[in-house]
Amino acid sequence: MTIESQVTDHLSSRDILTVTQLNQAVSRLLEQSFVSTWVRGEISNFTQASSGHWYFTLKDQAASVRAVMFRSRAAAIGFTPKSGDSVELRGRVTLYEARGEYQLQVEQMRRAGLGSLFEAFLSLKSKLAAEGMFDADVKRQISAFPRAIGVITSLGAAALRDVLTALARRAPHVPVIIYPSPVQGMDAAIQLRQALANANERNEVDTILMVRGGGSIEDLWSFNDEALARDIASSVIPVISGVGHETDFTIADFVADLRAPTPTAAAELACVTRAVLLDRVARAHDALADHVQRHIDRLYQRVDRASAALVSPAQRLAHQQEKIQSLVYRMSSAWQRYAQMRLSRQERVAARLAARLPDVAPARTSLTRLSVDMVQAQRRLLALRAARLEHAQAQLRALSPEHTLGRGYAIVQASDGSILRDAALVESGQTLDLTLAKGVVHVRAD
Repeated sequence: MTIESQVTDHLSSRDILTVTQLNQAVSRLLEQSFVSTWVRGEISNFTQASSGHWYFTLKDQAASVRAVMFRSRAAAIGFTPKSGDSVELRGRVTLYEARGEYQLQVEQMRRAGLGSLFEAFLSLKSKLAAEGMFDADVKRQISAFPRAIGVITSLGAAALRDVLTALARRAPHVPVIIYPSPVQGMDAAIQLRQALANANERNEVDTILMVRGGGSIEDLWSFNDEALARDIASSVIPVISGVGHETDFTIADFVADLRAPTPTAAAELACVTRAVLLDRVARAHDALADHVQRHIDRLYQRVDRASAALVSPAQRLAHQQEKIQSLVYRMSSAWQRYAQMRLSRQERVAARLAARLPDVAPARTSLTRLSVDMVQAQRRLLALRAARLEHAQAQLRALSPEHTLGRGYAIVQASDGSILRDAALVESGQTLDLTLAKGVVHVRAD
């Protein structure tokens, strides 16, 4: 179907299109002709608007196309791209009608070449989740006071230095045993399993940290090994996973008893700090030594518990701000969906209305004549009302006390404010007030 024939179907006998109608027709053709599809290219001119929407150009060696990814979709991909990145996008071809430019409205994004790995990751994740290996009730409790902590990682990894530094700062009294293993490469998964089996066999630690720094999905792929995941799930010793950065997720994170966003965070979750332990010992010693002040100590403990239960204004405001941001995001998404639905409905109604638009010329002539008649009738009514108002004002002025006083009359009042109407009631020497048209005269009767 051509554009002209499609538009003629909707616009009846109209032969000349406006620019808006042309762009609307092209937009409908694009949306009907192109279903959601995957496109590969390089990102350039990337811009993140204050609204959270992403605008960029997707190009290859010979061509380019503008693209947009709305905030609700961008928040779900787990990373922020930059100019020069090679990506694979899934989206719909649409037309930006205001400029007549076609664009790609992106729904999903992934780094180029990672499609098969990511699909394998999702497949294994679904399989293990169906077996219940991610359930919270199968997770082991992490000991708050371990006699020793084991670390499975590469000896040359920066993650090992981060973990040792954090543990030396927080809990120097806890021994650390390292079970070295490569964390990247062909045999990394096998050696990670051997290190975990060695730790369980020796049974000399209460918690195992399996850590490494961040990297691409290929770099972290050893931690997506199914056999390693099953070994972690069946480990006698609880395992804390600290693989990659905060936005990185591996299968090991899901099957571990506790997932930390970074290696340093894994060290912080492994045990209570030395300062906390020393504080507990000091408080216990004070309670035993100061038996006479036991009652006061109990009161102090009540105060401490009450203080700990208090929420600072900053925390409360931060919590409220998070709730507001969540509501704003939900409202914005709902409004976008509602606006798109109403826009589509409006376009359909406008097309139907344009096809059935009646001749309004006779009605316009009648409306003009009635408008003139209404204005003239309103003027006559205003003139009549003005005459009646003026007549009422004249009567009111004639009957008002001020008008009577203006003709030379006066109001005589006794000292108590009562009005005198009979001279026989006036006594000699009585003080009277005479109210004239202008002013008041105080007199005495003789």
